[in-house]
Amino acid sequence: MSRILIIDDEQALVQLLSEELTANGHEVLAAYDGNEGVLLAAAEPELVILDIMMPGLNGFEVCRTIRDWVSCPIIFLSARQSEADKIRGLTLGGDDYVLKPFGLRELMARIEANLRREARTRQASREGNSSKLHYGRLSLSLQERLVRINGEPLALTRREYDIVELLALHGGQVFSREHMYEKIWGYDAEGDASTVVEHIKKIRAKLAAADPAGEYISTVWGIGYKWTEQ
Repeated sequence: MSRILIIDDEQALVQLLSEELTANGHEVLAAYDGNEGVLLAAAEPELVILDIMMPGLNGFEVCRTIRDWVSCPIIFLSARQSEADKIRGLTLGGDDYVLKPFGLRELMARIEANLRREARTRQASREGNSSKLHYGRLSLSLQERLVRINGEPLALTRREYDIVELLALHGGQVFSREHMYEKIWGYDAEGDASTVVEHIKKIRAKLAAADPAGEYISTVWGIGYKWTEQ
C-alpha cells in the first residue's frame, strides 16, 4: 500500500480518483487548493497527483515549494496542453504530465509505473552500496561504481558513471541539462550544461558498442534526458 496525495480543486475528480486508488489498496490524502496541498505534503506521500490551475498556489508553485523535501514522484494533471507548460512542469521536478481529460486506466497505469520506479530506488537506498540494479542486459553495481553489459565491465569515466547512476536510480524522471550539471559537477563548478551533452554522447557511444539493441538514455526534446526502462 502506498500513500498518495491528490491536490486538485475539482472535487468530483478527486472523489473518483480516491475511490479508484483506495480500491487498489492505496491510502489517499486529498487537498483542494495549493496551500492545503503544501501542508499535506509533510505527511510524506509516496506519490503526488498535482493539478496546475488551482486557488491559492498553483501547481507549478506547489511543485517548486515541496520539491526541496518531497522526493517522491509528482504527476501533473492539467488541461493546459502547450509544450511550454509541459516543459515547465517537468523541469520544476515533475515526473509525468497527464492531459485532462484522460483515460482512468491509463492514469492508473502511470501511477503504478511511477510507484514501481520509486520502490526500486528506495530499495537500492536501503541496501546501500552493496546494491546491484539490473536493466535488461545492463547491470549497475553501486558498491563497485561499475556498469556491466552482459556481465562485461563498461569503461566509463567517473563523470560518465555519475551520470548513468543518477539517471538509472530515477528511471523515467526527466532531468534538464542544467539540473544534471548542478547535481554532478556542483553549483560552483566552472563550465556549463553543454558539458552534459558531450558526456551523454560518449556514454551512448559506449553503450551502443556494447549493446547495439539497447536504448538506455532517451532524449526528451527541449528538456533533457531520462533513463529508459528495459
